[in-house]
Amino acid sequence: MLNVIETLKTAAANRASYRRTRDEIARLPRDIALDLGIFPEDASQIAWAAVYGK
Repeated sequence: MLNVIETLKTAAANRASYRRTRDEIARLPRDIALDLGIFPEDASQIAWAAVYGK
């Protein structure tokens, strides 16, 4: 039973991290994002790769 609870905690933490990362990337000013080579439209894909791996 503890394994299931730990799995759920990890999944919830990963989801929260994904959402925070996605939102931060999406909120970047366009000129700064482009200077970094990031397109705000790709925020979901970038965040997913950062949190869950490719």
